[in-house]
Amino acid sequence: MSTASTRLPEGRYGRSSDERADHKLKIAGAALGAALLALVGYFAYHYVAQSEISAQVITFEAADDAVRVHLEVHKDAGTDGYCTVRSQAADGAEVGRADFRFAGSATRIDKVVTLRTTSRGSTAELLGCHAE
Repeated sequence: MSTASTRLPEGRYGRSSDERADHKLKIAGAALGAALLALVGYFAYHYVAQSEISAQVITFEAADDAVRVHLEVHKDAGTDGYCTVRSQAADGAEVGRADFRFAGSATRIDKVVTLRTTSRGSTAELLGCHAE
């Protein structure tokens, strides 16, 4: 005895409802993916291109009540701003935090600043820079 096939002949009646649903899901996924990519690109551009002042810690030297931090600051000519630096003790507690201002027409500033601490700091971390 043979059993009758329940499948419809290929290509005779158009796409099945499952195939239509899969196609709609693929379109929706592609649209959402493109929107997410555009959003990430916008924020990346805004973060990188719109930043008027940036810096990095070159070196630091810790003492019992202060940390000397060598900062290299890059900014647009004529832009005034400040950078926030903090220091932490070996146990992770914050022992000092200060803002250091940078003004003038220079676009690159190499400066050693002193961050006063409540106890011996083991780090010097640049938290960020902001234009005024």
